[in-house]
Amino acid sequence: MKDQAEALRNLVQIQNDKGTRATRIITVTSGKGGVGKSNFTLNFALTLQSQGYKVLVFDADIGLANIDVLMGVSSKYNLYHLLKKEKTIWEIIQKGYNNLDFIAGGSGFNDLLRLTEEELDYFAEQVMQLNGYVDFIIFDTGAGLSKETLKFILAAEETFVVTTPEPTSITDAYAIIKMVNSMGHNVSFKLVINRVTDSKEGKQTADKISLVAKQFLDIHIPTLGFVDDDATVSKAVKKQIPFTVAFPHSAASRSLNTLTENYIKGYRVIDTPSTGVKGFLNKMMKLLK
Repeated sequence: MKDQAEALRNLVQIQNDKGTRATRIITVTSGKGGVGKSNFTLNFALTLQSQGYKVLVFDADIGLANIDVLMGVSSKYNLYHLLKKEKTIWEIIQKGYNNLDFIAGGSGFNDLLRLTEEELDYFAEQVMQLNGYVDFIIFDTGAGLSKETLKFILAAEETFVVTTPEPTSITDAYAIIKMVNSMGHNVSFKLVINRVTDSKEGKQTADKISLVAKQFLDIHIPTLGFVDDDATVSKAVKKQIPFTVAFPHSAASRSLNTLTENYIKGYRVIDTPSTGVKGFLNKMMKLLK
């Protein structure tokens, strides 16, 4: 049987010979639904792109895939078509607002857990081609800790946990961090506090989670930033236009710009080089065995 690890190393060497830069892999998740996770993912990606970075959003929410819905785009192909070898990785990538690359969600993620050795090789070969094509791949996962979501959290280089100031949302956000930590995994979590009335509320919410995590889990959970509670967000959703596009000067858009700028500053000073698509695939392959 073909050695997947060796195949991956060969693919990585080909990419290195081309002089491509490593792509950073981010997973976005939440402890519960209804906190604006997918909306954050989409608009964060668009804001990153407006700062000069090339981004691809991968809708990894099996049950409620809606990145395409938020943009009013009809998705013809998704991961399922790639896994069945009906389409290549380039053929399932679609364009959203401002030419944002995205791959629509669907039943393919269930199939990902049941791939044969040959199908896994094909999947790895196809996804490896994305290394260096974009600066960031952002996986928007389902809410809660399903077995699929866990795999993306563990395979990514960092995971953003989106929550709101509501007590149930705070509790569920901490619960997902606690569950992953209890499994013995060292994951780079960052908090995103959505729908805050002001920065004070955002900081208080973040502090509640980070203090408990430090006290009971002995881990540091930094805060990526806050996004303002803004009526224009729901207006944009109804229009099926990302709020940073429909209302670029709104409070939500301004606060997201600040959050993104802060992330970019931290990203530029990261000491360890990104493991890119290679690292993601190596971890994912081990988790799928």
